[in-house]
Amino acid sequence: MLDTLDATVVRRWSGAGLSALRAHQREIDELNVYPVPDGDTGTNLVLTLTSAQRALALDLDNSAEAGRTAHGHALHLLARGALLGARGNSGVIISQVLRGLADSLAEVPEVRGRHLAAALRAATAAAYSAVAEPVEGTVLSVLSAAAEGASRADTDDVGVVAHAASAAATVALARTPEQLPVLARAGVVDAGGRGLCLLLEALVESFSGEPGPPDEQPLPPEPVPRRAAMPRETGSPDFAYEVQYLLDAPDDAVDELTRALRDLGDSLVVVGSGGHPPVWHVHVHVNDVGAAIEAGVVAGRPHQISVTRFADHLPHPPAAPARAAVVMADGPGLAALYTGEGAIVVGASPSPRELLEAIAASGAAEIVLLPNDGDNRAVAVAAAREANGPRVSVVPARSPVQTLAALAVRDDARSFEDDVIAMAEAAGACRWAEVTRASREALTMAGRCRAGDALGLIEGEVALIGAELTDVGTELLDRLLGGGGELVTLLFGADAPAGLEPELRAHLAARWPFVEARGYDGGQPVYPLLIGVE
Repeated sequence: MLDTLDATVVRRWSGAGLSALRAHQREIDELNVYPVPDGDTGTNLVLTLTSAQRALALDLDNSAEAGRTAHGHALHLLARGALLGARGNSGVIISQVLRGLADSLAEVPEVRGRHLAAALRAATAAAYSAVAEPVEGTVLSVLSAAAEGASRADTDDVGVVAHAASAAATVALARTPEQLPVLARAGVVDAGGRGLCLLLEALVESFSGEPGPPDEQPLPPEPVPRRAAMPRETGSPDFAYEVQYLLDAPDDAVDELTRALRDLGDSLVVVGSGGHPPVWHVHVHVNDVGAAIEAGVVAGRPHQISVTRFADHLPHPPAAPARAAVVMADGPGLAALYTGEGAIVVGASPSPRELLEAIAASGAAEIVLLPNDGDNRAVAVAAAREANGPRVSVVPARSPVQTLAALAVRDDARSFEDDVIAMAEAAGACRWAEVTRASREALTMAGRCRAGDALGLIEGEVALIGAELTDVGTELLDRLLGGGGELVTLLFGADAPAGLEPELRAHLAARWPFVEARGYDGGQPVYPLLIGVE
């Protein structure tokens, strides 16, 4: 049994934790099915930890900077990798847990039990600060209990403290349905909390020396990137190549890099992640690719280098805007709608890294991020905080129909602040609802549903249960329009039956003749119908 948390334990923990999450990925995904089959917490945690593990594994020389211990260096790499690859709220929270541990333990020469307990308290504070509206009965409660359990152990035996934290987290996980009624109705525990418990169990195993040393752990595969559906930004046609890479470098070296790249080409964007040292995303158009990469080598350690020759893509790309909107979306129809409104579209569950890449590629000085659902909000906020250069704000749209409402009022003639406010007000004024099928039997706010029942959700809560999608859709329309409204937006999903749109339009024409209705093929999964009322 090891008696301190050193770099070897950190590396062993990273590999064991990722293996555990992969083994339980589907189980965790299924935990947050309530009762709609859109759970992806397990997948998000695996992708987040994969990014963290790659950041650690690619540190080939395993060298720490002056003033930082070897274990502090390893924890910092994990935290930075997790942040840049974080998926969903769960991924952002775990990245902040790692950052809290790194900040607390970086300069501790030998990490004993009480140090670990203090670090878990710091990690808890960091995780709570990452969430705008913390909710008990989630991973936050499990993390808080783990920190309390570690403190109650009151010993310098680091293995005992880790075990106490893991045991307390397991007990807290079992209590999450008591704290969060939505979990009790679904008969499940919190999915993110389950993932955290697996990571804490892996930490206990790492102190015992059970799985193999880090050199025996294979480098995890790079998560498949979701390319942003966006027009390529432009610069002078004199430059034939787009060069992009991530760079580990201090601030003063990046200042010199920026001057060197400015002399080589144009469309230069350098954004940093924060931290000490930060990781930078570098983007530039050049003719001398080697010189652009060599400038990065002089400044620090470039990695994930990509080079694109413009002649292989769009020969005459449109000009980069002064202001841009980046939207997270799932469904070809939705992507087309947002692109038609002039927005840049990325995947449904992007990481902060992917959002930073979209921000950089836009070439815009002012960016609005629209998360499109509640789960993406934390990722969007994290990306906005890490962006270095352009001004970035988040409009907290929770539904694709709210995003459409926000994009409809965009006006580049306004100041950026006024435009963001107008978009947020438009999104907030759009009431929204969803129609889907239940994936399992569960007790909802509208009563008990069975697998296959049609569900009507208003603002995310189940309000109606029925047999047919059309019946539930018409009743949702009546409820929403009963509170007033002049414009109805209908977004039809990939699984929408052929007769759904004409039946809803006929109902609106008969019952609400003075309401304007607009219908679009969104192509979104899970939800055959999305409704917005303005």
